[in-house]
Amino acid sequence: MVGPAPEDGEKVISSRVVARGKVVTVRRVAVRMPSGRRSSRLLVEHSGSVAIVPLLDDGRLVLIRQFRLAAGGTIWEIPAGHMESGEDPVGCAKRELEEETGYRAGKVEPLFEAYLSPGSSTELMRFFLATGLERRDQMPEADEIIAVHAVDALEVDRMLATNEIRDAKTIAAVASLQARGTLPVRRGTATRPSTPRS
Repeated sequence: MVGPAPEDGEKVISSRVVARGKVVTVRRVAVRMPSGRRSSRLLVEHSGSVAIVPLLDDGRLVLIRQFRLAAGGTIWEIPAGHMESGEDPVGCAKRELEEETGYRAGKVEPLFEAYLSPGSSTELMRFFLATGLERRDQMPEADEIIAVHAVDALEVDRMLATNEIRDAKTIAAVASLQARGTLPVRRGTATRPSTPRS
């Protein structure tokens, strides 16, 4: 059976704010389905975010190790952050890169954009490749715990294959650059560790 076309999707009947935070607003939304049935959605409204793949002249990637309470520990990631209301995405990418890693980019190129959790959130993340990197001072926010590492591109590929990198935006960004031929891919099959590392 063919499902409904996008224009025949859910219709919003009503919505109300149930929580408001620094970055997100949570709404309870009542909707009418194409069948006429009513349902309810919990929607997280987000102003948008950016993620940056910093690529050094020698081919290494700049990754961060950051503590994430929701993930239960420290994980590997590419630099990222939320956009302020009305902020230019490229300007935000440059700012987040320098704040989190201490690197200033000579060139920032758009890669792609993606909804991170379209079933429940409006957050649209814009991905960028940063090159021509110049080392400056790292300026993380007071509540961020970040360590910066320059990692060989083939080692990053191994970390993807063995699930050492478990952050979705990082996996998507690296895979995109590999598909474009910007980053190399290891030959052969990687051995998956018995217990994923955080």
